[in-house]
Amino acid sequence: DRLRQAFDQADGMVLVTPEYHGSVSGVLKNALDLMSFDQLAGKVAGMISILGGQSNSNALNDLRTILRWVHTWVIPEQVAIGQAWQAFDAQGKFLDEKLSQRLDGFAQSLYDNTCRIRGLR
Repeated sequence: DRLRQAFDQADGMVLVTPEYHGSVSGVLKNALDLMSFDQLAGKVAGMISILGGQSNSNALNDLRTILRWVHTWVIPEQVAIGQAWQAFDAQGKFLDEKLSQRLDGFAQSLYDNTCRIRGLR
């Protein structure tokens, strides 16, 4: 119920998934399947994937298809973090400044698009 309430109250969301066997995690897919159409339709989403190997967009492509199916607006920016075990320092900060800048741009785009689409400005 808490997850459904959070989705009910959200205008925008960041969905993050590890990529398992070339697709989204079963846990995320199950959580989205438990949501009603009303909890997802018209919302704005940004997507991030985490991979142990090389960066690719398989999980993000699948997630985009799922979100389109339930009429969620997906921002064009997406982030795939490959070789995640090497991406962070001991304090959890990104070692790659370009990746950090991409995430800043991702966050700004999510904010701007959520305000525009949801009429928050």
